[in-house]
Amino acid sequence: MPSDEPALIELERVSVMRGDNIVLRELSLRIGVGEHVAILGPNGCGKSTLIKTITRECYPLLRDGSRMAIFGRERWNIFDLRPLLGIVSNDLMALCTRDITGREAVLSGFFGSIGVQPYHHVTPAIEQKAGEILALLEIPHLAGRPVTEMSSGEARRVLLARALVHQPRALVLDEPSNSLDVLAQNELRDILRKLARAGIGIILVTHHLADIIPEIERVILMREGRLVADGRKEEVLTAARLADLFGLAVELARRGGYYHLW
Repeated sequence: MPSDEPALIELERVSVMRGDNIVLRELSLRIGVGEHVAILGPNGCGKSTLIKTITRECYPLLRDGSRMAIFGRERWNIFDLRPLLGIVSNDLMALCTRDITGREAVLSGFFGSIGVQPYHHVTPAIEQKAGEILALLEIPHLAGRPVTEMSSGEARRVLLARALVHQPRALVLDEPSNSLDVLAQNELRDILRKLARAGIGIILVTHHLADIIPEIERVILMREGRLVADGRKEEVLTAARLADLFGLAVELARRGGYYHLW
């Protein structure tokens, strides 16, 4: 990456409160455009709050020496930022509670909504792009099916398609394999590998080690709102580090480019 290119994300001594609790503590982090990065940690360590801070759902405390920039800019209109970051989260899945079809869910990515509203203007170009993304993810057969009638794996692919319609510069995935069975997990990881090889930057937030696809080379460990490790996957993912992170003795194995923990 050219040295003068702005980073995708740059945080300096960022702290974030949710309610009465400080969830992120003096966190500094830089992720370049096009990088594939995994952020790993136990439940409650602040991973999801970090994602919500990046997507402007949460805001840092105003403190001297604290700074946050996305693509080199500290101030954004959220509607300008949204197309640059493709977000896939369980929060979005929970919002798909009425009869929204796969096609409508994907089209809604153009409007920042959940489903297509009567006042939305769906052009032929938008329809064509949605069809192309459904084909890319191998789910055109889900276009007419209500999301509420899909399996968890199918619905997750539809949300991934929704995140891709704007050709974002990075995908931000918050616990993407939650609630998926083994087959759906493998299918999701195959799709993520395909996207990573196509040059889309991936920021993966998870507490499942097996979610870290081989294309991800950098791993960040989080605990209690702080970064406790950041480096090459081979150096960060050790049994000793993971035992300390999760608070129990573990065994670690690597097979086919994936790491497994038990």
